[in-house]
Amino acid sequence: MATYTQTIRAQKQADWERILGVLARYSIHIVLILWSLACLLPLLLIVSASFTDEIALTRNGYALIPSQFSAAAYDFVLQDPTAILRAYGVSIFTTLVGTTLGVLIMSLLAYPLSQPDFRLRRPLSFFVFFTMLFNGGIVPFYILMTQYLRMRNNILALIIPHLVGVWYVLILRTYFAGLPRELLDAARVDGAGEWRIFFSIVLPLSKPALATIGLFVALGIWNDWVLALYFISDPNLYPLQYLLQILLANATVIANMRQLSTQVIPLQTMRMAMAVLATGPAAIFFLFFQKHLVRGITLGSFK
Repeated sequence: MATYTQTIRAQKQADWERILGVLARYSIHIVLILWSLACLLPLLLIVSASFTDEIALTRNGYALIPSQFSAAAYDFVLQDPTAILRAYGVSIFTTLVGTTLGVLIMSLLAYPLSQPDFRLRRPLSFFVFFTMLFNGGIVPFYILMTQYLRMRNNILALIIPHLVGVWYVLILRTYFAGLPRELLDAARVDGAGEWRIFFSIVLPLSKPALATIGLFVALGIWNDWVLALYFISDPNLYPLQYLLQILLANATVIANMRQLSTQVIPLQTMRMAMAVLATGPAAIFFLFFQKHLVRGITLGSFK
C-alpha cells in the first residue's frame, strides 16, 4: 500500500506534468501572440508619432502615447482635401480595375501553360520565363508607352504595366497543374469546352490562389508611384502615393529654406501621417483577404 509521502509525491508529479502539458499546448499561441505584438509595435509608433507635436517628438523621441498631442501634420497634409480625395479615387480605381484585369489575364495565360497536351506549352513557357530574366530597360519602356501607345497623361498607363506578372503566372500555372485531372477530363467527356471548364471549374477551385495573387497585385498597384512619375503630369490623375511624394518633397524644400518662410513645417510627423494615410487602405485589404492569403500560399506553393 502506498504511503502518504508517495501519494503526495505522485500528486505533485501529476500536477507538474499537467502544467508542462498546458505550456506545450499553448506555447505556440504565446509565441505567435508575442510575434504579432512585435510586428504591430512599429505601426502603433507611427500612428502615435503622427499625432505628436514636432518639437516634442524631436525632444522626447517616439512613444506609444503622444507626449504632446498635435494634429499639425494632418492639417498640413490635408490643406487641399479635394486633391487628396481625388488621388484616393484614382488609386482606388486603378487598384480595382488593374487587379481584376490582371488576375483574369494572368489566369488565362497560366491555364494553357498548365495543360500537358497543349502544343505550345514549352515555347510559350520559355518566352514567359525569359521576360522575367531580361527586359528592354527604362528608356525603351518609356518610348513604347509614350510614342507608340500614346499613354502619357492617360490613366491606363497606371494599369497596363501591372496586368501581367511573370512570377504570378508561374505560381498560377503550378496551382492549376495540381487540380484533379480526372475532373477536367470528365467535363470534356460531357462536352464542356475549354472556356466552360476554365470559368466553371478551374476558377472556382482556385479561389485561394486567385485571392493571394489578387492581394499581391493590389498592393503593388496601390504602392506604385514610379509609373505616375514617368507618364503623368496632370494633377487630376495623380495617384495617392505620387501626390504624397510631391507633398513631402515640397515640405522638405520649405523646411530647408526656413529663412525665407515663417511657417513651421512638421516634417517628421508629416512623414508619419503620410505613412498612415497611405498604408491604411492596404491594411484593410489584408484583413479582408488574410484567410485566402494563408490558404493560397500553402496550396499554391511549388512542389
